[in-house]
Amino acid sequence: MLVPEAAAGAAEELDPLREACGTALAALRAAGADRTVVVGGGADTADRGADPPASLRPYGVPVDLGPAGPAGTELPLSLTIGRWLLERAFPGPAPDRYQEVAADAAPEECLRLGAELVASAERVALLVMGDGTACRGSRSPGYYDERAEPYDTAVAAALAAANPRKLARLSPSVGAELGAEGRAAWQVLAGAALAGGADAFSGRLLFDEAPYGVGYFVAAWRG
Repeated sequence: MLVPEAAAGAAEELDPLREACGTALAALRAAGADRTVVVGGGADTADRGADPPASLRPYGVPVDLGPAGPAGTELPLSLTIGRWLLERAFPGPAPDRYQEVAADAAPEECLRLGAELVASAERVALLVMGDGTACRGSRSPGYYDERAEPYDTAVAAALAAANPRKLARLSPSVGAELGAEGRAAWQVLAGAALAGGADAFSGRLLFDEAPYGVGYFVAAWRG
């Protein structure tokens, strides 16, 4: 829904979300990192390189990003939206790597991957893409679940406080039941922060709402 062509008549409703994304990306670029990695959930855990094909056509939106590639090689939706933000919405330097993490990856696997990413250069910036729960109301994709709002509230608090330990403790099974597709990617972030010195980070929560029954967060961490 971030992409105006997909949101159609509802596009203006999400302008505050897009503005928050712009603020977060400005902070990411101002950090002056040696290496930038976009992290997002998908079917597998894989390094997708620096210039992978991406498209929103499978979702009915005529938007293509990057080079053309064989069918089935496009980025998963999370990384596609990350690429769209970086290229179309808020153009800037291209990232060095798109990293897919399996949506069902175990927390320890995610934490390990985060630590590996931050060890790849002296200063590493991560753009982490992932939705909150999809059960925040009757209009939500997963219908209503009373556990969804407390789950998202806990995630928002962890993001606001730059608390990777809380993100690391998120349950994969509960996240899956609530449709929280960002769980694995958030735990990659947690692993990166823990490896870099968890107490050295500060955080800002820039957006925390549930339009259309899906939890959306935008936050910026700096350490």
